[in-house]
Amino acid sequence: MAVIKHKEQRVGVFIDTANIYHSGKHLYNSKVNFGQIVKDAVGDRQLIRAFAYVITTEAGDEKAFFEALTKMGIETKTKDLQIFGSGAKKADWDVGLAIDAVKIAPKLDAVVIVAGDGDYIPLVEYLQTNQGCQVEVVSFGKSTSSKLIETADDFMDLDQNAQKYLIGNRRPHKISK
Repeated sequence: MAVIKHKEQRVGVFIDTANIYHSGKHLYNSKVNFGQIVKDAVGDRQLIRAFAYVITTEAGDEKAFFEALTKMGIETKTKDLQIFGSGAKKADWDVGLAIDAVKIAPKLDAVVIVAGDGDYIPLVEYLQTNQGCQVEVVSFGKSTSSKLIETADDFMDLDQNAQKYLIGNRRPHKISK
């Protein structure tokens, strides 16, 4: 399928921050430049809204990071880290991201999902079939579901120019086989 990108196209960006953060950390031992990702994903099209779904911890160390996202024009949606009686911790935004994308899709021509998680495949299919949206996925290819790549209308592999999307150490981890 041919991917159409033009200046009048209305784009929404939905960032699974933890997914991309952990990919950058584990693959490259680096932090991720979310502003550059949004800039390149949108291109010369019209950005309608960009959301970053983030988790707040007990320590609250992430406040500066959230402020930096806001300065880049990325709206942050926060959720507290859940800590269970057993000590287990849980934090994900998959459902919240999906609900927001479905709610905003009628105002968009293209939806950009910044994540590599195969759990987003039903969302991609719904947005394509029921909302008529072009759905693009942006992620590090090495940590992205191949089925998600196959299902999306377009895939931007951050690994192709990783240095552009990283901040900090930028030395790849050695992955043992």
